[in-house]
Amino acid sequence: MSVVFLLDENLLGRLFNAIERHNREGLPPLDVVCVGQSDDLPLSSSDPMILLWAERENRILVSADCNTLPNHLANHLAAGHHSPGVFLVRPGTSLNALVEHLALVAHASDEYEWRDHIEFVP
Repeated sequence: MSVVFLLDENLLGRLFNAIERHNREGLPPLDVVCVGQSDDLPLSSSDPMILLWAERENRILVSADCNTLPNHLANHLAAGHHSPGVFLVRPGTSLNALVEHLALVAHASDEYEWRDHIEFVP
């Protein structure tokens, strides 16, 4: 099973468009949903709610929230929950590098490799 992703709303727009372009190019597609696309995960959802949703749907959360998300993840794990993983995007990361990284993760790794981990991506 390939790795699938949840984009935090702070990454909507240009990144989602870059992923859609990637998927149209005939490359192995990325399975990505965004906060706000599901009735049970609306825009402006709290980080704890997003982490619970990502856990339930088994999707790695991709976010640029380097300030508060690590603490929310630590609390989530301390409460006995799990996470499919969290990828934090460093400021200044190019869209191409990020899409390439997500494609590599999705198609060349197993979902268990990211479980309960937080990773800073290119």
